[in-house]
Amino acid sequence: MKASILTIGDEILIGQILDTNSNYLANYLDKLGFEIVEIRSVSDGEHAIKEAMNRQVNQVDLVLITGGLGPTKDDLTKQVFCDFFEDELVENPRVFTHVKTVIEGYFKRPISELNRKQALVPSRATVLFNELGTAPGMMMKKGNTHYVSLPGVPFEMKGIVEKELTPVLKAQFALRFNVHKTLVVYGIGESLLAEYLSDWEEALPVDVQLAYLPSRGRVRLRLSSSGEDKEKIEHLIEEVIAKIPLNVKEHIRAYSDLSRSEVVIEKLKAEGMTIACAESCTGGRLAVLFSAKEGASAFFKGGVVTYATQSKIDVLGVKKEIIDAYSVVSEQVACAMAEQVRQKFQSDLAVATTGNAGPSKGDSAVEIGTVYVGIASNMGTYAIKYELGQPREQVIERTISRALELVYNEILKK
Repeated sequence: MKASILTIGDEILIGQILDTNSNYLANYLDKLGFEIVEIRSVSDGEHAIKEAMNRQVNQVDLVLITGGLGPTKDDLTKQVFCDFFEDELVENPRVFTHVKTVIEGYFKRPISELNRKQALVPSRATVLFNELGTAPGMMMKKGNTHYVSLPGVPFEMKGIVEKELTPVLKAQFALRFNVHKTLVVYGIGESLLAEYLSDWEEALPVDVQLAYLPSRGRVRLRLSSSGEDKEKIEHLIEEVIAKIPLNVKEHIRAYSDLSRSEVVIEKLKAEGMTIACAESCTGGRLAVLFSAKEGASAFFKGGVVTYATQSKIDVLGVKKEIIDAYSVVSEQVACAMAEQVRQKFQSDLAVATTGNAGPSKGDSAVEIGTVYVGIASNMGTYAIKYELGQPREQVIERTISRALELVYNEILKK
């Protein structure tokens, strides 16, 4: 079954808001077994909406549309949707009662004619009730294509999808299973990884697809297949994974689509270890990654941002003599930062960052892009120097990536 997603709104086209609805709907449809063939955003204009809808007739089985269902004059989707199906708008009693209750009960004011229009729907539409807002979803069919119009407000759209739309789609379509398995590889670049996997990739079964998804510090390998027997598909993908060459397997850090920090966090939790961090050039971003996870207090003891040289002395207790002798951006200072923060928070291990991210050199004469990452644990203390180039944001991101990789490797030593 093929599906497409259409988002409506000038605010998306000019970059005023991020289109999170398409991301959610694509993931939702994939899990239901649909093949997503297109995601498109169009303006609020009548012609643009109709043209986009017309392109999909008999090309896909399902079109999910979000946006433009509000009560104001610039919200045209409902009328265009109705005209597209050569229908007329009629008042839906259930929706009207709900709108009236919301306006008069929650907002404590009389319902207006503008509010009442929210209860208008095409006469032949299947109405998808919106208990979290006033604009209902609507479902209609032209040719072999089903169209679903949903509110653009994310929490309202999700509420309708999960409660109202899902049962309808499961009843309407003979859905297949899409199975994806993502392997997270650290320490090997995309081109070298492809070289290592060349023979393995050539031997992949015809119904298993491989995608390389590179990003800073890692490459994700996504294996995908689909069919009617989910267990059979999962078993096939596991057999394929088992045949991955050993020189790649040793660099796999997760067998799910986890972020860099999530891979480390899951390993910390699995080993029952705690961590603390002392940051300079990364400005607290490591602490944000660790503390963002629910239940973070079980593994994250705390962190400090000692950006200025003096704060490393006053807050962390790094000796001034070390800084004077070796520079604030040095192996010795990175080690001292890691040791001091581990001691202060009584953590199993600690990570520290110090460097010149640029564009100016600051308190150290070392070259811009020079970074030291320090690690301290009961197995000892060390720091590694990195030359990470420019620009500034790239230096910071790469430092975070290197720090997380060092933390992971330190956990493995336990």
